[in-house]
Amino acid sequence: MSENLIPAPEMEAQNEEQVLEQHVQEETVTDIPVAEEIAVETPTEKKIVEETPVEEEPVVAEQPKTKPSFSKVPFASAYASLDTFNWDNLEKKGSKYSATEKERYEELYTKSFKSIDENAVIKGTVVSFNSREIVVNIGFKSDGVITASELRYNPDLQIGDEIEVYVENQEDATGQLQLSHKKARMLQSWNRVNQAFEDSEIITGYVKCRTKGGLIVDVFGIEAFLPGSQIDVKPIRDYDIYVNKTMEFKVVKINHEYKNVVVSHKALIEDELEAQKAEIIARLEKGQILEGTVKNITSYGVFIDLGGVDGLIHITDLSWGRISHPEEIVQLDEKINVVILDFDESKKRIALGLKQLTPHPWDALDADLKVGDKIKGKVVVIADYGAFLEVSPGVEGLVHVSEMSWSQHLRTAHDFLKVGEEVETVVLTLDRDERKMSLGIKQLIPDPWTNITEKYPAASKHTATVRNFTSFGIFVELEEGVDGLIHISDLSWSKKIKHPAEFTKIGDQIDVVVLEVDIENHRLSLGHKQLEENPWDVFETVFAVGTTHQGTIITQVDKGYNIALPYGIEGFCFNRALQKEDKSNPKIDETLPFRVIEFQKDAKKINLSHSKTWQETKEDEEKRVAAEEKKKKKEIEKINENSEKTTLGDLDIFKTLKQDLKKVEE
Repeated sequence: MSENLIPAPEMEAQNEEQVLEQHVQEETVTDIPVAEEIAVETPTEKKIVEETPVEEEPVVAEQPKTKPSFSKVPFASAYASLDTFNWDNLEKKGSKYSATEKERYEELYTKSFKSIDENAVIKGTVVSFNSREIVVNIGFKSDGVITASELRYNPDLQIGDEIEVYVENQEDATGQLQLSHKKARMLQSWNRVNQAFEDSEIITGYVKCRTKGGLIVDVFGIEAFLPGSQIDVKPIRDYDIYVNKTMEFKVVKINHEYKNVVVSHKALIEDELEAQKAEIIARLEKGQILEGTVKNITSYGVFIDLGGVDGLIHITDLSWGRISHPEEIVQLDEKINVVILDFDESKKRIALGLKQLTPHPWDALDADLKVGDKIKGKVVVIADYGAFLEVSPGVEGLVHVSEMSWSQHLRTAHDFLKVGEEVETVVLTLDRDERKMSLGIKQLIPDPWTNITEKYPAASKHTATVRNFTSFGIFVELEEGVDGLIHISDLSWSKKIKHPAEFTKIGDQIDVVVLEVDIENHRLSLGHKQLEENPWDVFETVFAVGTTHQGTIITQVDKGYNIALPYGIEGFCFNRALQKEDKSNPKIDETLPFRVIEFQKDAKKINLSHSKTWQETKEDEEKRVAAEEKKKKKEIEKINENSEKTTLGDLDIFKTLKQDLKKVEE
């Protein structure tokens, strides 16, 4: 403790301090006015009296006899003399120090205390402790107290041990010095970790526990994260074997905002491995066969450890045949022979092969196999455009979708084959140099178009399956490989069809008649309405021009309305010909009389007019009345001409007839 009170002790300073102490004692016991015999108890003396234990009284008794006794000073006399007591004279009387000496002694006294800065980390000495608190002396005017839990990690703590503490506050509201050992450790540890990161220093840490994706490591009292990928150069499948172990690490990342530290054990051995890789790659040659250990298996290939350097066997280089996953060929930690296919010294990449250690299957293919031969194969891959068949291990052929059926309508290979299915095919092309083969399935059955005119002659009737719709007609299938088209105009004699979907559905059966056969282009023209007689031959007499029929307005178009007529046919009425007699406009679904004004048999069109039905009725009535009047006038004129030639006996008869005619005129 003395070294804390007297910084940088020297002989001269010690002598001066001893002289200062001696003079202070002398001044205390001698400089009291004798006449008054007043005992003045200075603060220093009071403190000494309070702090001196009872057993030290004999030491106090050995003080000089000139020191006044408090019991000899009358309290009343001392109180009465305060009015005339001069404190300045007390200080000056008997003063043995000059101003220079006093300044020097004050400076020495001030230097006897440590200069303590807040938020600083300093060392202190443990002076006492119990189960809750630890008292630490840092050379300040008072001791500090820290919680015992902050030093729980050190069960061997003893009085006199030095520890680092963080000065939080020199004096709180109660005058207590506030210290923290935990914050001192954290601050020192954080600075230590940052320094290790900047210097790329190798540090030692204790693996505390396992966490998601890695391990938690204690480094200088800070919890750091060790990712699973940074434990070793090879993948680690069991993290628990590293728990409670002390290992060496490098700090690879620090997040100052969140106070996160990431360490790596893998980084320590990578430098050594890089040197090994460079040495191994320098000795590599293409075609060289090496032994390696399966280090990792992925969906795209296998990583092989060649003794300090890794190489990749792509999934396509594992086997001549098709495989869905590398695990079908190799297992983890398995030792296998591989051949070097290629390597890049700058990128330290090595491409390896396994299937290249065995002969190519095409070299072992039957030499007598030729185009036109039948061969069986197993479906290994199916795409929309075709399927790949494995005819022998490592030898595949393609069956294009167009070679699966004689049918012309579009379909995918999934409609014909399934993966794993074994089918018989015909060799269509064979290129041993390029190692390519195309196969066919439809060639195993006769082409239906070879005798198409015998099976489907013109005017013959058949039942077909609806396969597809277009805006101009319906594609139907008569049998596998024989398709035909029914034009939209050949669907119905009387009904107007805007789209074939209004007439039927895909997959339905429909009766057809063969209209035309095109053998060269493999086309059949079919019809459906031709199964019945043309009703327009009859409609020509029923809906003759000038006849009137009841019709129902069904739809409106740009220039007029479509009218539903009897017998399931439709007619058309222009807007100007649909006006009613009361000048009002008709409505949809309204039934009115219509007059046929035009009939086109070839175009299957009937033009109608409603206005004609009431306009022509008036005209006919007027014409009829006018014709009757004209006829009567002619009869009267004829009678008048004949009256001159009649006899007197006939006059009465003509007179009566004349009267009757007048009545008719009236």
